[in-house]
Amino acid sequence: MSQWLPSASPEGLAARADLLQALRQFFCDRGVMEVETPLISQGTVPDSGIGVFRLPGEGDQPDRYLQTSPESAMKRLLAAGSDDIFQICKAFRQGEAGRHHNPEFTLLEWYRVGWDHAALMREVADLLGTVLNLDGWQLWPYRALFVELLAVDPLDEQVSLTTLMDLAQSRIGLLPEGLERDAVLDLLMSHCIEPEISDWGVVFITDFPPSQAAMARSITVSDADVAARFECYVHGKELANGYWEQIDADALSAQLQAENTRRQQRGLSPRPIDERLLAAHRHGLPECAGVALGVDRLLAVRLGVDNLEETISFGWDSA
Repeated sequence: MSQWLPSASPEGLAARADLLQALRQFFCDRGVMEVETPLISQGTVPDSGIGVFRLPGEGDQPDRYLQTSPESAMKRLLAAGSDDIFQICKAFRQGEAGRHHNPEFTLLEWYRVGWDHAALMREVADLLGTVLNLDGWQLWPYRALFVELLAVDPLDEQVSLTTLMDLAQSRIGLLPEGLERDAVLDLLMSHCIEPEISDWGVVFITDFPPSQAAMARSITVSDADVAARFECYVHGKELANGYWEQIDADALSAQLQAENTRRQQRGLSPRPIDERLLAAHRHGLPECAGVALGVDRLLAVRLGVDNLEETISFGWDSA
């Protein structure tokens, strides 16, 4: 194929335009304001599972980063009094190229003031029902899903890392040396659980281990401390990741520092903490819940295609 040609067909481009219009109409009907925030910023996420594009600063200027999501900037808007907001924008993650990933991709992210993650899950389900014509959805706590499909309790402190490693090796094969607990759980999720739920329709997974809270708060459910976040899967493909947001600045600072500690444990350099985000929290982030949803993946589900390039005008290799 000639290298100048787009990776999406004319029909795919038209379907994308229809989807973007439907998403904007969904939020317009609900009184949620659309915003724009910078794609290049001085802050980024310390998450060791996310590769970032760094733009070195010139002279005395600080380094800047292509944003992995608009989360930090949107929370600064919330702290300044924006109320409910949504955004459809480009995001960037280094090293994520393949059938289900593109280093440059489109995110839909929105925040609801005064909501928790349970209320936000219902709205995500409403949106998926609107744009995918899917009725019904399942809700599975992270712990219950592991027990049901792998017969292991990931929140039980008596279940050792060795036990999890042995389980993963029996299901996946030889694993790299030096993996910590969350890395093994992530492998079990992606290689064992996601294929098992591929015919379950819309599935929300919630109540993750506290070590996987990222920027969500921790809560107690059935005498267990868990992260108040969820992931949404459709036909086994992850589409969305949502939080009942951590609003305590000191707690968030500790969570971000813990992410940098995990980076160092994995042999990675720490990343600078986003002090502007923490300043917004100290000023006062309102009680809220937020979610990021992959638009390219959503369109792939809507079109029934298995390669994101078919949903993007120019995929990574032709951009």
